[in-house]
Amino acid sequence: MQPIKNHQTGPVLEPIRVWIRQQLARLPPALAEFILFGLKQAWSCLFGALVLFLIIVTKLIWNEDWVVNRYDALFLAALIIQITFLRLKMESWEEAKVILIYHVTGTCMEIFKVRMGSWVYPEDALFQIAGVPLFSGFMYASVGSYMARAIRIFDMRFTHYPHFALTALLAAAIYINFYSHHYIIDMRLGLFAATLLLFGRVRICFTVEREARWMPLVLAAFLTSIFLWIAENIGTATGIWLYPGQTEWHMVSLQKLGSWYLLLYVSFVLVTIVCKPQPPAKMIGRTAWPPHDA
Repeated sequence: MQPIKNHQTGPVLEPIRVWIRQQLARLPPALAEFILFGLKQAWSCLFGALVLFLIIVTKLIWNEDWVVNRYDALFLAALIIQITFLRLKMESWEEAKVILIYHVTGTCMEIFKVRMGSWVYPEDALFQIAGVPLFSGFMYASVGSYMARAIRIFDMRFTHYPHFALTALLAAAIYINFYSHHYIIDMRLGLFAATLLLFGRVRICFTVEREARWMPLVLAAFLTSIFLWIAENIGTATGIWLYPGQTEWHMVSLQKLGSWYLLLYVSFVLVTIVCKPQPPAKMIGRTAWPPHDA
């Protein structure tokens, strides 16, 4: 068992972590590892899950006559969650830096997109800039929070990782395209190809328990974008933001899944500014790493 002061759950939740470990020890190893994988994923996306939970709850209970606006309450709640995570050592300061960076970049894009009519925030807010509630930045920041936490919790390592300058150039091109496609041709097809070209050989080596496993980074990005697309549908269903023509809710276009896929690479590059990608160990279990066909 890791020393309490070094564990990602923090000292306050250490007894719960120990109890869970004791229960898992009674299960078959494969089942225990599967459950532990799910628990670690849940812990990695805790910030985003809490934000999504608050979005749903406020939709169910909020009254327009209340003194505090719904968006403002969500902003203050997200801020309190962030401070609590840091005070209880449930999150590192490095992860907080990622959240701050992503909050700023996400809010800037929100301001532009709302101005261009891509979507709208239908409710009032005191904490807002140019019609964009500051709470919206935390929705973007939750993506960066998940990535930073997952890298640490699963001890992720990367093979064939490209030079930072190339990844930064791709991230910048993707980010710029979210703005420029309103004025010139949309370059997303070329950007999709660029992600495959640059990251196609990258493998994520991660450890759930003791034996290390791996997954192609491109596949991980695609699977994550599906979950973000589902979360976006929850966001529009609860009226947090609305797309043109969504006076009555309907499923968000699958085209948005592609947007999330591209945005994930921007997120990942921002995360690597703080959490430098590390190469894997020479061996994974009994298999040489990287594999010969990698």
